[in-house]
Amino acid sequence: MAKTTLTHTPVFYMLSSTLSLSVTGLLTKYLSESFDVTTLAFLRFALPAFLIFSILLFTKIRRPNVATAKLLVVRALCIGACQLCFIYALNKLSLVESVVLFGTGPIFIAVLEKVLFNIKLHRSTTVALLVTFIGVVMLANNGSGFVVKPELLVGLLAGFFNAGSQLSLYKASKTELSGLETNAWTFGIASLILLPIVMFSNWASPESFFSGNTINTGVLWALVIMALLIINTQVTRHKAYSTADTNSQLAPLIYSNLVFTALWQLLAFDIEFSHTQVLGLMLIVITSVLTTVLPLPKGHISHKEKSSIVG
Repeated sequence: MAKTTLTHTPVFYMLSSTLSLSVTGLLTKYLSESFDVTTLAFLRFALPAFLIFSILLFTKIRRPNVATAKLLVVRALCIGACQLCFIYALNKLSLVESVVLFGTGPIFIAVLEKVLFNIKLHRSTTVALLVTFIGVVMLANNGSGFVVKPELLVGLLAGFFNAGSQLSLYKASKTELSGLETNAWTFGIASLILLPIVMFSNWASPESFFSGNTINTGVLWALVIMALLIINTQVTRHKAYSTADTNSQLAPLIYSNLVFTALWQLLAFDIEFSHTQVLGLMLIVITSVLTTVLPLPKGHISHKEKSSIVG
């Protein structure tokens, strides 16, 4: 019985992480009706940062050294840009489309490795990028013909910046900071970077918060739950990898996020896809899954390291 518990514990943690990530996307879609893109992106970082720092007050908060701080700033820039693109895509596309495009991050890791570290771009990566592009073009078909959708490219940019955040997270994970501390500082820095943008953008209409003299409790609860889910995504993902014997046990589960998201799409939204769009989504998903699961050439970041996706 003990052996079974040990075997299934990392799977439970991973599914908890991907479930939290999918519900976070659903809540973000809901909150995008009350907040503009920059404000919502700011809140996605500021609220979890506040909660994590509050927790760390009861233990110990270590300040990063200069080298680590540079890594955290790079990661904060990447996740800030990633969330801006993701939330913009959510406003224009369906929940499933946005999450699928966001999930292309692993494909772009090899591209960034080539640009930043001069690691050879493997042929399989080139094929993956081509198939992904074909999938995106197919998504632009609404059943009556192809329509130019800039939001599809913005959604892909979310995946690109997600890859940048993963690469910088890999470097930051080798520092003296714990996972909780790394996320606290990263979220805090990201919120500070976004704050000037928020100040110069249009804030959400007061009516989205207030009805007469009463606070819109639905929006407030959604913000609190979203912040808690973001933290849970990070904590349970870290526990999943720390308790797993091999990454092969967990890598396929990363994309269970897409299964959960498809369920929320069916339950909460009345959106139909054409056959071409469904095929395009399947091409992108299969390519992303294969990029994550299949072995990489020597010199690339391993599955376990590159799959520590931060949602």
